[in-house]
Amino acid sequence: MKFIHTADVHWGMNPDRDKPWSRDRAQAIKDTFTEIIRQAKARDVDFLFIAGDLFHRQPLLRDLKELNYLFSTIPSVQIIAISGNHDRIRPNSALKSFQWCPNVTWIMDEEPTTLVFPAQNIDVTGFSYHTAEITEAKIDNLKPPSVPRIHILLAHGGDEAHIPINKNQITQSGFSYIALGHIHKPELDSHNIYAYPGSPEPLDKTETGRHGIIAGEINPASAQITRLEFIPLSQARYIPLIVHVTTATTNSELTARILDEINQRGSEHIYRLRIRGKRDPDIEFDLRSVAQKMQIIEIIDESEPQYDFSRLFAEHPGDMIGFYIRALQKEEMSPVEKKALYYGIDALLSTTDERM
Repeated sequence: MKFIHTADVHWGMNPDRDKPWSRDRAQAIKDTFTEIIRQAKARDVDFLFIAGDLFHRQPLLRDLKELNYLFSTIPSVQIIAISGNHDRIRPNSALKSFQWCPNVTWIMDEEPTTLVFPAQNIDVTGFSYHTAEITEAKIDNLKPPSVPRIHILLAHGGDEAHIPINKNQITQSGFSYIALGHIHKPELDSHNIYAYPGSPEPLDKTETGRHGIIAGEINPASAQITRLEFIPLSQARYIPLIVHVTTATTNSELTARILDEINQRGSEHIYRLRIRGKRDPDIEFDLRSVAQKMQIIEIIDESEPQYDFSRLFAEHPGDMIGFYIRALQKEEMSPVEKKALYYGIDALLSTTDERM
């Protein structure tokens, strides 16, 4: 039996809402999910498991119709979905009355429910969120039916507020495979019992690394996983980029280096820049031109001015500059103390220059 496992699609979300590329990211979420459907067809899978948060919020009827069309294009694939904390079942949820195409089953029950698919000799256990949080460890002691079938569990959680999970315990549960959602970074159990696929597209700057889906195979005779792999699919990645500077680095040189680094890695990605090292005190880095040309979500300038404090103190032993250095400088300094010293000296030197 072949399957694809996805979760945390967050259809309808606008990542990086305050950035000019936000609409492109929202469309990328939809395009990548469409690619998942294409992958299900191309790989000739039997099941597509969606472990919660297919939608970022309560889906509108037009969202359900859009996805129902996509599901209808793979009629030979059984699609099993549950609701997570974001798209939880509410009294007025459109999910409760929507008529899916025949190959779609949405498990809406609040408590674990088992569905049997006799043609594939498989049962699938799952349940949906009806509240924003579930603090109960609902799957740690859950067991599959005691019949000779392939047993699948769909669940959405993994932190204290959303179904805490004892991973050692669930590997002993007896399920052939546990398809998890909620954690947005991929994680595959070394014993191939459970996996998080992560979100197919990264959704904020903390979600670095590759994103995609899980593809697997289960031996019908042994009911054991024979293959489980992560398939990268995302159109873009959030990439942390550290650029080191020296006292010889100019603003133009730094700009050119950053553009070169980004072009090498791919301009389709989104970057979080950190500037580190010692810079000339007379240089102030202005990277607005880079931010306008590339998808840069954050610039953190951790560079420090290379002041010669011994020389400065010798030149200003009796004035405010000398007093400030004597009061703040010490061998072990925290980042905050360093900034206070550098900013203070910079301000005092600027004031001195203006008076000359």
